[in-house]
Amino acid sequence: MKTRDSLVRLKEFQVNEKRRQLQQLQLMMAEFERMAKELEHQISLEEKKSGITDPNHFAYPTFAKAARQRADNLQVSIRELRVQQESAELALEEAQAELAKATALEERDGHQRARA
Repeated sequence: MKTRDSLVRLKEFQVNEKRRQLQQLQLMMAEFERMAKELEHQISLEEKKSGITDPNHFAYPTFAKAARQRADNLQVSIRELRVQQESAELALEEAQAELAKATALEERDGHQRARA
């Protein structure tokens, strides 16, 4: 049946789209983690240069304070992306299950047409 074939192609498209979304989230997380590590390195260099490691000290470097805030914001974003990643993984599993069902129906219909 053409409708079954169309359904299978639709489900394949949906699975591929879910995979792409998941990969995009993973790439964003990796990039944020890289940026946070780079900021941490810059913070440690700035602290060494000034000799002050306590962020509450009145003479703590302004750059280090701002970089620390950016690194903290990136960590929050990474945690939020992990939640989105879990949702995307579930959606991918559901789409793969639907594709398997549609493929099984298509195969069953193909066998029935072959017998007829």
